[in-house]
Amino acid sequence: MQLDQVRHDTQVPPFEQVRAQVAAQIASGELPSGARLPTVRALASDLDLAVNTVARAYKELEADGLVVTEGRRGTFVRSTGSGAGVDEAAAAYVSTCRTRGLTLPEATRLIETGWAR
Repeated sequence: MQLDQVRHDTQVPPFEQVRAQVAAQIASGELPSGARLPTVRALASDLDLAVNTVARAYKELEADGLVVTEGRRGTFVRSTGSGAGVDEAAAAYVSTCRTRGLTLPEATRLIETGWAR
């Protein structure tokens, strides 16, 4: 797994930069289901980051359902089948937007803004 160096001249926190890069590689298929991610320590060393920064990125990826940590075996890209979890996430997003009174164009704008990050 090859990641770009984390930029410190931006408002995006380092853990989020790592999380976004790994998530993008998973989404593109560059990191296929079952692929083992580097250890937290190894990736922190490669990116010249604190171990806790990478650990938080991995924790966020796990919360997003993209990876699974299997104790000492390591962290792996979760098997997603045919988009398992994405439909549920989309339905939850739609429900939240409707509850908060957002229109479809407003909800779409939020997705486009988040996607561009």
